[in-house]
Order: sequence, then C-alpha cells, then structure tokens
Amino acid sequence: MGYDSAINPGGLKLLAANYLHGVDLTPIDQAWEIAVDLHRGGKHFSGEPYLIHALEVASTLASMHLDLDTIISGLLHGSLKNGLSFDELEEKFGEDVAYIVSGATKITSVQYNSRLASQAENMRKMLLAMAKDIRVLLVRLVDRLQDMVLLDLVDRDKQLEIARETLDLYAPLASRLGIDWIKRKLEDFSFKYLYPSDYEDLNGKLEDSLEERQNYVDEMIAVLYEKLHNSGVSPIRIIGRPKHLYSIYKKLVAQDIPLERVYDRVAFRIIVDSVKDCYEALGIIHANWSPVPGRIKDFISVPKANNYQSMHTTVVGPRDHFIEIQIRTEEMDRVAQEGVAAHWAYKEGQQIDKKDARVFRELKKLVNSLQDVEDSREFLESLRGELHDPEVYALTPNGEVKEFPAQSCPIDFAYAIHSEVGDHCAGAKVNGRLVPLKYHLQNGDIVEIITSPNQVPRRGWLDMVKSGRARTRIRSWLRREETGKALILGREICERELKKHDLTLKKLLKSGHIKLLLKTLRCNSLDDMLTKVGGGNITVQNLVKALDPPELRKEHEAATAEMTPAELAAAMVSRQQHPGGGKSGSAIYIDGVDDMLAKVSHCCNPVPGDPILGFITTGRGVSVHKADCPNLLKSDPQRWLEVFWNSVEQQHYRAEIQVFTENSKGIFADISSAIGSDDASIVEISAHTTPVNTVEFTIALEVRNLDHLQTLLKHLHQMTPVISARRL
Repeated sequence: MGYDSAINPGGLKLLAANYLHGVDLTPIDQAWEIAVDLHRGGKHFSGEPYLIHALEVASTLASMHLDLDTIISGLLHGSLKNGLSFDELEEKFGEDVAYIVSGATKITSVQYNSRLASQAENMRKMLLAMAKDIRVLLVRLVDRLQDMVLLDLVDRDKQLEIARETLDLYAPLASRLGIDWIKRKLEDFSFKYLYPSDYEDLNGKLEDSLEERQNYVDEMIAVLYEKLHNSGVSPIRIIGRPKHLYSIYKKLVAQDIPLERVYDRVAFRIIVDSVKDCYEALGIIHANWSPVPGRIKDFISVPKANNYQSMHTTVVGPRDHFIEIQIRTEEMDRVAQEGVAAHWAYKEGQQIDKKDARVFRELKKLVNSLQDVEDSREFLESLRGELHDPEVYALTPNGEVKEFPAQSCPIDFAYAIHSEVGDHCAGAKVNGRLVPLKYHLQNGDIVEIITSPNQVPRRGWLDMVKSGRARTRIRSWLRREETGKALILGREICERELKKHDLTLKKLLKSGHIKLLLKTLRCNSLDDMLTKVGGGNITVQNLVKALDPPELRKEHEAATAEMTPAELAAAMVSRQQHPGGGKSGSAIYIDGVDDMLAKVSHCCNPVPGDPILGFITTGRGVSVHKADCPNLLKSDPQRWLEVFWNSVEQQHYRAEIQVFTENSKGIFADISSAIGSDDASIVEISAHTTPVNTVEFTIALEVRNLDHLQTLLKHLHQMTPVISARRL
C-alpha cells in the first residue's frame, strides 16, 4: 500500500460533513494532495511521519466545528516551510487560507543570535497575525497540542524548551480564547515534562484514591439531585469531574499543603435551564451546606473577559470535605468548554458575536501594548505578565469589567483603559472614595481614574503595578524620556569637547567630517551618536580619542594609565575652574547643560564647596558625587565628567552628621535648638545610648553649602556636653 493511501483524509471529511452541511468539501482532497507531495517521507520533530501530524491537527480543528478554511489551514500549516509559496496557496485556496497558514508558520529563514530572540520574534509574528484573524491562533494552539502529545519521543532539552513555552504562553492564550479543554491539556502535558517526579507522584496518589473519590462523587451527585428536586429546581445534568493535575499541583505549591488537605479535588458542575434556576440552585446549596467565605463568585452578572459565565461556590459538604460547585446554563457550559469556537464568527458568513468581539478587542489591545517593546527578554516577560490568570475583577463606572493579577493597583486599571489615561493617572476613586495609587484593587471595586495633564509616569510606578500592559507602557515612556535627556546631554558634551579642537557640530556637518566620526564611533546617525554619548554608551574618553591626533592621544593615555582612581579624581578636580556663571537657577553647571540632567547623588550628598565630579549614568543623565566618594572611585573613570557648582540663592542640600554627647537631661532639645539657631533644618534624627553611657545622634540636615555645614559643626563642638561632631 502506498504512503499516501495508507494515510488518508477520509475520517477528516466525515468529521467536517457532520456539521458543514451543504458545503463543498473537495478542497480538503486538493489540500491533501498538496500535503502528500510536500511532506512525502517528511518527519515531524518527534520522528512521526509529518502527514499524520498534519492530519491530526486538521481533524482536531474539525472536531471543534470550525470552518472549512481553518481545517484546510490546519492540513497545510507546514506547507510554506516546505516549498509552497504564499501566492500559490492564495491562488488555490483563497486569501484567508494563505494568511492563516502564513501567520501560523514559524520564522526559520532568519538566523537569530539567540534562542530567546528567535522565540520572541516568532511569538511577535503570530500575535500580529492573530490580531487580524483569530484563526491563526486556533491553528497554532491545536498544532502545539499535537506537539505535546508526541513530546515523550524527543530529547530532554527539547522537552523542557517546548513545555516551558507552552505553559508560559500557549496555555494562557487558550484561556484568553475561553477554550478550557485545550488549556487544561496543555497545562497537564507541560506539568508532566517540566516536573516529571512531581507529576508521577501526584498522578499515582490520585490513581490510588480513584475508587474512593468516585464513590464520593456518585454519592454527592445523588444528594445534589435530591436536594434540588425537593426544592423545585430540576437540573439538566450534574457532572463531577476531577480537577486537572496542574490545578491541584498549583494549589499544593501556593498553599504549601499536602495532598490530603486539598479537599476540593473534584469540581461539581450543575447544568440548569435558565439564569433564574442558577441563582435558585445557589440558594438551595447554601441552605444545605455552609459556604466558604470569599469563595462565592458570580461570573453570570459579571462575565470574564473571555465570555466565561458561571456561578462558583465552595461549601463544606458531607464528611466535612470542601466541595467546589459550578452552576450554569447549557449555553454557558458550551462557551466555557469551547470559548470563541462555541459560536464561530466565520461560519456561513455570520456577523461576529458581540461577546466574541470583546475577546478579539482585548487581544488586539494586548498586541498593541507590546508593539514598542524591542528587547526580546522584555517582550517575552511583558507577554507572560499580560497573559496572567486574572484574580481580581474590577469595574469602570459604566460597568465594563477589567481583569487583573492579584495586588494590582489603580495605575494598572488606568493603563487597562488606555495608555494615555495611564500616563496621566494622578489619582483614583474606588467605590466613590479617594484612594492612594498603591491601593490593592479588590473584586467588585468600581474604579474611577483621575487624570492630570501635568502627571507623567514615574520609575517608582514599576514597583507598584502588576499587569504586563502597565509595566510595558511605563517602561516605554521612561525609555523615551531618558533617550530625550541623553540626546540633550550628549549634544552639550560633544559641543564642549569639539570646542577644545576649535570645532562645532555645525562645522563637522558642513565639512562632511561627521561621517568619519560616526564611522569611528560605530554610530548610524548624528542623533545616535549624541544619544550614546549622553547615555554613557560612548564615553567622553572614546569621543576624545576619535577627535585627538594619535600622538596627543598616546601622551594622554600614558599619563592617565599610571594614575589610581583617587589620583585621577584629584587631577580632574584640580583642573576645574568655576566658569563664572551658568544657567540661572541651575545648581550644577556642566558647560551649559541644564541641571535637569545633573542630580546630586544620595550616596555621598555633596554640598556646594565640596570638590565634585559627574558620572554619566546609562540613560539617566549625570549623577554628581564628592570627588572622594567610594562609589565614584569604584566606577569606570571613562564615564567621569568635570562639573562645577553654580551660585544659586535660597537652595538647600542634604548632609548627614554624627554627634556623640554626654547622656544628660535635655540633650535632645539642646542639640535640636543649636541646629535651628544656625538656620539649618533637621530632616531626620535618630538617637540611642551607647554601652559607655553616651548618646549617639545621627542627623540628616539641609544646609546651604560647605561653609554653612562647617560653621554648624564648629558650634556643636563648642557645646559642653558634645564629645564629637563630624560629617558622615
């Protein structure tokens, strides 16, 4: 028997004919002929004939009652990698099939410098295609499910790689589409290969107790039928099924408990005729068994974003076992299992269902939120964060439900509405009351965001937000802001160094010499060079090397190579001459650079009069340190910069001092009074007694300059109870 006749699409056509009534199925035969020609003798990565894999993918899609184009796309999902062109595919089967197959095809023609970059770009490609046609994702999910079935045939490294990606990305995407059965299968397969010993142990224990659990399930179903019938509710059916292994494992890990204490290992599902019966059934169950506080969830009146609807409750049932019960209608149950495939939008030209439209809209938001993320690691981290299992459901004032990870805050909510709302989030009202931005959202909260045009994202927000979308947008804003600052700083640094060579950027551009400078520094453009200089990626020394003649450069390198960091810092300080007036209002002067980019470092708290040096940080301007600061001396000297104090009136600087005194009555008040008499402000103060009955004060002050600080220390020394006073 020939290879192509031993495997054939007969079963696939029967599956499709069961629901695609009146639809011409000959394109399946045509697609099969192409698949046989392309994959004759070809192998799936597991070693199985590729035709079997392609047929299994198409058959699973047909079992989900999807349209003919999706089935054909499943059959041909590997065709573009094996010689068929996009144009040929479009000509034979239409634009939709060509687009779905293209979107579901991994990028193999480009060599990436890491597996991480390859994974990120393949996910990005699929997500962009999915945003236009959700069938791309359906084909990829089923393809991945069939991969997982065969994962025991590949080596351990491959198992780990595919299982981790499946658990982190594909299972959550199946959940987003509401296709619960695919999500559960992907999670359990991933669990099996990622944690094989835990999987075998848990599976073995559950198998051992199977008979006991089945008896309990049968008993509980009979009791539920009896209680509901006696109270006037007639369920269509009651199902008791074991929870899937991974959900039990997550509970064991999260709560750090043994399996014996996981009582709700079985979930009971009650299917009734109407929404009214759902609520009546809930009341009957609570009348017979005590509900567990905090475990009652109404997803009927407030559906999940993937259209899931059901009542959930956990009660203390017979023999004091915790029992999870879900109550829903027949239609709700179908949507819970099949998700968007329950009422497919592409069948027979139907208009897209409003509920499905919301799912697609949310997925498009996900794609849009990640478009600006270029770094591969950050992209995958943001995607994982965005595909969280939601634990908190909060509402907008007009009743729209938003889903979030646990401990999300109003900033997460603001970004879920729109990136502009998030960027300008200045406050929030929850249930009509003003709350701080660090408030943790609770289920059912009604949240109103207060915006201000003057509010912008802050770096501290990254410590508060939990959703991937918020984190991505904040990072994107900060990156743009830092790039702008680095460009300004880089321009000023370059102009200063060029001035030493009787040059300007304008002269370099006019003469064409800028091209040589850009080539030497490996920059794509002038702005690229300026940004890299201002961001510390190109050091001032490297810039000087590119400008200096070789003979001068050697002299300079020889002189500096022999110096220790402390000697180099001292030499740079000795060269400084106050330029005699910088920009008005600027505390620190860097040859014309605005002090917006020059920040006093908190590790050493320099004050006017201290010898100082600047350090070019990566993307965050210049941090100003005392010239003898240990942190500065441990840093890269090539990123040091000469900076100067400016004479700015009415400005104060933080300094810290340590004072030892005798342990006498009223000493705390005396020290505070002496500091106040010298017109200094106390920011923080702490004191404790020592083993030798003295008192140690640590005081943070605000002073005008070094002279002011030294005068204050002198006056403290002159006090009779004071043993010593020094600057920290």
